[in-house]
Amino acid sequence: MVNTLPNLRILPLNDLILHEDHDRQRTLPLVAKLRAQGILRNPPIVMPLDDGTGRFMVLDGANRVTSLQEMEFPHVVAQVAPYDDPHVCLGTWNHVVWGMSHRTLLADLRKAKEVELRKINTRKSHTPPEGMPAQIRLLDGSVYLATTAPDLSSAVAGLHRIVNSYKDRASLDRTSQTLTEGLDDVHPDLTALVIFPRFEVTTVLTLAGRGDLLPTGITRFTVSPRALHLNYPLHELSSGKPIQYKEAYLQHWVQERIKNKGVRHYAEATFLFDE
Repeated sequence: MVNTLPNLRILPLNDLILHEDHDRQRTLPLVAKLRAQGILRNPPIVMPLDDGTGRFMVLDGANRVTSLQEMEFPHVVAQVAPYDDPHVCLGTWNHVVWGMSHRTLLADLRKAKEVELRKINTRKSHTPPEGMPAQIRLLDGSVYLATTAPDLSSAVAGLHRIVNSYKDRASLDRTSQTLTEGLDDVHPDLTALVIFPRFEVTTVLTLAGRGDLLPTGITRFTVSPRALHLNYPLHELSSGKPIQYKEAYLQHWVQERIKNKGVRHYAEATFLFDE
């Protein structure tokens, strides 16, 4: 059991950086919830940057991290995934957009300097363009390619321009779906399905390390094993005690949970209905 435990550590909050834009409006409700419950239910997952700065990129849990920063906590308990962890997978979320005209969306993107928009024939083969192209799929089967500049910073700016064209003017959901079939059953006023490029973990680490944040809601990190329902007491994180004390207390606290059979490992895929 002990050898399979996730790597839980106490880290300075100032050493954690995000890799995507974060909506600060989501922070205040969680701040109120944290204060009311007095526990950190699920620890964020982080990965060390390979740049010698001692910083960690948040893979999952940006809202928890920013909420604790808002509460001026000095430390956080986090699950640390190694830089080369083969059990860290990075997928992509696509965006289902509805509530605005697809003509308005396309017209706005045609004016964008950061992307080149062109309609493609899906029955013909195409040479993959450089940069980070995104696809705009419409219900009538039309497909548009929004191509960015090849260098990383310009490509990220292009992705921001694409998302900004609809994020405040329409509604959106994240999805792993890549085809529009069936989406109009759920969203009769569907605008488009926006399909984003895939990223390498090293690319996202590089971007985050230099402050080039990706648009919100397009990366999907999964880590195995995952520490859930930790329910760690917040007063242990908010105190002014040194980090060495807090780290020792965390390890003692975990061992006590193991001794009292308070830790369970599910090897099979699991659905939780109490989130």
